[in-house]
Amino acid sequence: MERRPSNDPRSGPSSPRDIISPRQLSQDLPSRSYYSSHLNFDAAGTSPQYSASLESIRAQSLALGKLGLDDDETVADTSSCDPRQPIIKENNSNLSMLLKQQIMTPSDLLEERRPLLKIPSEQNHYPEYQSIPIGSIASQNGHEEHGKRRESGPRSQHTAWESCLYKLDSVIDNMSKKGAWMNLIKRPIECIPAVILGLLLNLLDAISYGMITFPLNNPIFAAFGPDGISMFFVSCIVSQLVYSCGGSAFPGGNGSMMIEVVPFLHIIAEKIVETVGADNNQRVISTTVVAFALSSIMTGLAFFLLGALKLGSLIGFFPRHILVGTIGGVGWFLVATGIEVSGRLDENLEYTIPMFKKIFFDTHVLSLWASALGAALLLRAIQHRITSPLVVPGFFIVLPIVFFLVVFLGGFDVNEVRDAGWIFPLVESNLPFWHFYTYYDFTEVDWAAVAQTVPAMLALTFFGVLHVPINVPALGVSTNRDGIDVNRELVAHGVSNALSGCLGTMLDYLVYTNSLLFIRTGGDSRLAGLMLAAATTTLWMVGPWIVGYIPVMVVGSLIFHLGLDLLKEALIDTWHAVHYLEYLTICAIVACMAVLGFVEGILVGIIMACIFFVLQNSRRTETIRATYTGQLMRSTVRRLYRQQKFLGEVGGQIQVVKIQGYLFFGTINQVESAIRGMLDESVWKENPIRFLVLDLQLVQGLDFSAAEAFVRIRRLLRSRQVFMILCNVARQSDVEKALVKSGMWDDENNVDSERDLVCFEHLNEALEWCENILLQSYFAKRPQHRLPVPVSTSHNDNTMQVDHSPSNASPRHNMLKQAVQHVFKDWHGPHTHLNMSQPTLILVQALGELSDEALPVEFFHKLGTYFVKTTYANGQAVWNEGDVCDNLMVLEQGSLRSLMRVSPHQEVTVETILPGTVVGELGFITSSQSRTRALMADQDSTLWTLTRESFETMLKDDPQMANQLITLTLYFSSDRLDIMTRYAFHLN
Repeated sequence: MERRPSNDPRSGPSSPRDIISPRQLSQDLPSRSYYSSHLNFDAAGTSPQYSASLESIRAQSLALGKLGLDDDETVADTSSCDPRQPIIKENNSNLSMLLKQQIMTPSDLLEERRPLLKIPSEQNHYPEYQSIPIGSIASQNGHEEHGKRRESGPRSQHTAWESCLYKLDSVIDNMSKKGAWMNLIKRPIECIPAVILGLLLNLLDAISYGMITFPLNNPIFAAFGPDGISMFFVSCIVSQLVYSCGGSAFPGGNGSMMIEVVPFLHIIAEKIVETVGADNNQRVISTTVVAFALSSIMTGLAFFLLGALKLGSLIGFFPRHILVGTIGGVGWFLVATGIEVSGRLDENLEYTIPMFKKIFFDTHVLSLWASALGAALLLRAIQHRITSPLVVPGFFIVLPIVFFLVVFLGGFDVNEVRDAGWIFPLVESNLPFWHFYTYYDFTEVDWAAVAQTVPAMLALTFFGVLHVPINVPALGVSTNRDGIDVNRELVAHGVSNALSGCLGTMLDYLVYTNSLLFIRTGGDSRLAGLMLAAATTTLWMVGPWIVGYIPVMVVGSLIFHLGLDLLKEALIDTWHAVHYLEYLTICAIVACMAVLGFVEGILVGIIMACIFFVLQNSRRTETIRATYTGQLMRSTVRRLYRQQKFLGEVGGQIQVVKIQGYLFFGTINQVESAIRGMLDESVWKENPIRFLVLDLQLVQGLDFSAAEAFVRIRRLLRSRQVFMILCNVARQSDVEKALVKSGMWDDENNVDSERDLVCFEHLNEALEWCENILLQSYFAKRPQHRLPVPVSTSHNDNTMQVDHSPSNASPRHNMLKQAVQHVFKDWHGPHTHLNMSQPTLILVQALGELSDEALPVEFFHKLGTYFVKTTYANGQAVWNEGDVCDNLMVLEQGSLRSLMRVSPHQEVTVETILPGTVVGELGFITSSQSRTRALMADQDSTLWTLTRESFETMLKDDPQMANQLITLTLYFSSDRLDIMTRYAFHLN
């Protein structure tokens, strides 16, 4: 981009055309902006840089303050005033830093969390032996040499072999104690009730889950119920061994297949039948069992990676209502499966008129599935009255007994009852328990069909992964275990599922209900878990012959019970518990899963969740935290009274918009609409603005759509000749990078465009810069005679020389003109002489207008006799924090900074004091014991000091003058308190 020479008349100030009159100022008034909208933009992609220093903006304020003090008629050109100066390293100088909390480093956090008592690392591995001295263990077991060797060095230097010997010694020692051998017999006996309950739960789950692992209504898989039960038992054994051998933090955790995965397994099987063809049974069967095993391995790999990479917390970000909707879809699937299994249907349940006629008008079919549904409803009624967790197992133990009692008491033939579909068919007596392994014939596998089932496998993996962060914390709360590591549980699930897949079985999970019952009945130990695995292995090896004696009603009622329970959880328990849009999503997922399929239902739910998320956040999120004008929000700079008064009248031209939250395409519209409303013609006439300050301190980030909106806002403001000012955009932050990538500072195609975009590090600096620009207009439009008017002159014409350029007709110009006229019209201070000396002159300029009644010059002349002149070099401390409050000062020349200590090694600038103002008045008048802040000269400064002794003399000689001085100086304290309060209130 071509750069113009400094004398190019087009290189004007960074301001709209009507901000500064053609009569420009001569002083160099640089800006405080640190992002260059044009000249400093790096097209290579580097971030925008600071283009002005803190010293430059302070110099600008100081120059404007001196213009008010100098009795000079000269108003010269300031065409060289460029708000964008080369980068200079900035200092800490903003009030916002005053309220920022001190950020602790990671080492500080570690130091803060470090325990008071440091325990050796080996003791953490063997907590049960922490209190046993090594030497004593060795001596008690005849191993004094081992004990001495272990005591000779620190514990942390022991080898793994020595640690094993140490643990073995401890075990032998404990075994040799009286009663230790009895514990070897007593402890397993204590676990027997829990093992029996766990075995019963596994059997019931096998009958319900395992029985329907394959779609029994398909002729190819009609006799696969026993094989599904055998596969279920193997999956239970593998998961139980992994969890009980240390994989899980729950010693008594029970693992088995979950009913929710059955719909996905049916989808896989049906897809393979559709691809391979129903006439090739062996190829379909081999491909199906291999696909089941691969889905288990894929899920195990996902579990393991999530846990090993410590990404378990990411699962918590997935919307829970989608999971709830999926659970509801599984519930509906189970209800449909219950009708298919208990009604002995030969095809899938379809939503057609012939199917409905068969279900509801075929008396035999209706009696089969209705009896099972009635048993499930009876169980729910019993549960409503009795809340014991043993109700469900007890019911399904009693139900088959009652069924066979009815059969025998009614005189029915068991074989006829079986042929009528009330009892499952007999299994061949010679069918071994490992029979399902005979289906694995890799030469018959259709890998193309397996590839087509990958989407269903991914959906199964995705759905399965979401359950662990729910079951594990819930079980931890129920068993009073704190600090459960979800990542550890994910790794355990990964290992168990991978092993299950390699052994040719299905997925398995830590089952919350079974685990809780098992633990509460005395199975809270790894021994009990291993005993349950052994008992389940025995039950598996007995063989699948038991299936031929199970009533269909038992399996059907259990499936109905689970399906109704899941539907209740999804559709009834969430009523009035979630937002109506979330509830609508849940219902849509259930309906889509019932009609279209499970994968399609999950996709529909995700899409609806995204849409509703945007709608909810667009409505609820208040992107604009606050809006206020420069009349309410002022910079922390002490200026002359007349300048403050002028800014109070024209401060409405500064509009501050404080934005918060994450800005994306759904929320940025609020900001854009609010700004367009400010620029609306009707609003503009009442309150025209020159500066729009966008405070991004509370913005967490923004997407590309929001960044593009900022570009549109800039174009909109440029059309109105309004400054766009950004503040609190950290360097190299995501917000800065997004704005740069959107082309916010890219004006290479428009070299003649005005520099209307500036950016500041803090809000206070942005406000000060805006005030300086307004004050430039104030000095450019003031009357062209000495002010205040000397008493020795007879010229009392206070008329303004108004520039009649076209821009003067704008509402902003009219506001400036009226404010200037009002400021000079209301002058009621004393008139000064051309030869008036100091400190009378500075006292008149600082205090002359603060009184409601006009004070004579003699008052200030007499007051000046109590002041003494003091000078301070640049960087010299006027006073330090904690010094005695023994004086107040009036600044004649230079500038001062009020510093506050926020840490032992850091001070921040709270306030800047310009000439013509009073400092130190509050502590001096209230006789405070010490200064609460330090004061340092920012330049070579001249001050007039009133000491404590001089003030006491004034109280004695002229108490009325002393009281008048107190009244005048308190104005600065009141004004400062008001500005500081407003600034602190709006800061966050």
